[in-house]
Amino acid sequence: MTDTLTPTSALTPLGWTDGDPHPAPGTALARVVVHHGTRCEVLTATPDGTLTAHTADITPTLPVTPVAGDWVELGPDGRVATVAARRAVLTRAGTAGHGRQVLAANIDTVLIVVPLAGGLNATMVERLSVMAWDSGAQPVLVLSKSDTTPDGGTQDTATAELLSPGIPVLPVSVRTGEGLDTLRAHLGPGTTAVMLGPSGAGKTSLLNALEGTDETVASIGRSGGRHTTTTRRLHLLASGGVLLDIPGIRSLEVAAGRSAVDDVFTDIAALAPYCRYTDCGHDGDLGCAVEEAARTGTLPTTRLATWHKLQGEIAYRRRREDPAEMADTRRQWKAVSKQARRNRR
Repeated sequence: MTDTLTPTSALTPLGWTDGDPHPAPGTALARVVVHHGTRCEVLTATPDGTLTAHTADITPTLPVTPVAGDWVELGPDGRVATVAARRAVLTRAGTAGHGRQVLAANIDTVLIVVPLAGGLNATMVERLSVMAWDSGAQPVLVLSKSDTTPDGGTQDTATAELLSPGIPVLPVSVRTGEGLDTLRAHLGPGTTAVMLGPSGAGKTSLLNALEGTDETVASIGRSGGRHTTTTRRLHLLASGGVLLDIPGIRSLEVAAGRSAVDDVFTDIAALAPYCRYTDCGHDGDLGCAVEEAARTGTLPTTRLATWHKLQGEIAYRRRREDPAEMADTRRQWKAVSKQARRNRR
């Protein structure tokens, strides 16, 4: 791999655009399909447009762990030498002290797959929408299994549009074919999409229906769905797009910025400027326009309750990942506890 591969239309099937990286001299540009410990499966393209699969070892000193969707440079020895800067990433909450876990990189569209079997889960819609907006990509809400509802998902679609303003909502059924053509329109040439949803939401079935493939689909038991996607994998679509299929989300804990919450809770963000105080927490503050709207029924109380929970989780994760802030919080609680003991004497 001594020749530099100049990115041209040969890389377009892999999702490369003019905004993506160019390889350094003596390296070849590749896209990560899936990461396996110390190795990656990658795809490269020759100038004539032929796509070639490789298994590439990861340079031990690499500071960033490659994930599906990453653009990487392969050195003369065929190893992954560099992970290019990421332009949009989907993340989820990591373990304590480890920040966020990157699920997919360099994405354009997040397909939020929420099943309608058993009824629309409003909390799931809101929380996954926050994760999707936080990625920097365009969210699209896919209501799968619409054939399990009496009206084909019409009422649930209307409800979901209120829960996730600004996000296209598509009721889809792999059995009837409803919504599949509309969904394909979001997966055009050069577009990299990722499916985000819980186990059993029907993500693999969607991939099969869209592409006519036969990826393994697990049966669903009484306890819920079982995910068959155990790694983050990249699929080249007949539409010209790229689809990243990642494991189902087991936890709805959100690790996101406050702006992503505002993108989903636009109703609360629109009311906030009318609060008496600019730093109003909408939690018992005097002259709070948000709480007044909830009291009069203009704002659903469930929306405000979910907003509070998300803000609390974000604040907690920030403290947990910042030792200095966590120590300061502990000192404050100790002072409060000490004062409370004095008052009881």
